[in-house]
Amino acid sequence: MIAALGAAGVAAVGALVHGTYHRNSPLFGQALGSLPRRSAGDRAVALTFDDGPNPEATPRILDALAASRTVATFFLLGRHVERWPELARRVAAEGHVVGNHGWYHRKLHTQSPASVRRDLELGTAAIIGATGVRPAVFRAPHGFRAPWVSHIARSLGQRTIGWSLGVWDSARPGVDAIVERTVNGARPGSILLLHDGDGYDAAGDRTQTAAAVPRIIDALESRDYRLVGVPAA
Repeated sequence: MIAALGAAGVAAVGALVHGTYHRNSPLFGQALGSLPRRSAGDRAVALTFDDGPNPEATPRILDALAASRTVATFFLLGRHVERWPELARRVAAEGHVVGNHGWYHRKLHTQSPASVRRDLELGTAAIIGATGVRPAVFRAPHGFRAPWVSHIARSLGQRTIGWSLGVWDSARPGVDAIVERTVNGARPGSILLLHDGDGYDAAGDRTQTAAAVPRIIDALESRDYRLVGVPAA
């Protein structure tokens, strides 16, 4: 009996850890980790960008997307939107999917329900104020969630989005590495995580990502991938 209880306890702890730290875990509410396939041959992938806007990287990424007529998804951080509202407006005006990344870039699994709600509501309000668009998708910073995070996002009309592949571009490994990791790691249905901003430093350097994006788009299209925004429903 003791051994059985011990095993059950270990399993429960393991489940809680997975639910908290795995960005796509369904334990604390569904998080979309890959795109729905329209057919067996569908080769859609989604480029997503977190932590922006950023005055150096975001315009360059938007220019590359516009040049190739590519749609992407931007999970905007409220306090950066407040600082650079014109960049947030451009993201929305150019037809990209606008997502909520909260206001503070806190690890939400450490926050109370009231704190999480305030964070998400402040982020939502900043995005609406700058763009006129109510975000219908949400991504938790680092993908970390407590049991109430996705529930609060749903109450704001926002679907929780995870990702299939993160390439650690935020570590600034070099443009070639960012391109190689993204392109070689992509699979049909992939949601690809990149960063056009720094969640902890408003002026953080994301120019390597900006330089990589045109090459990523060209390489993915040369492999017959179809680049799309993430779905809200």
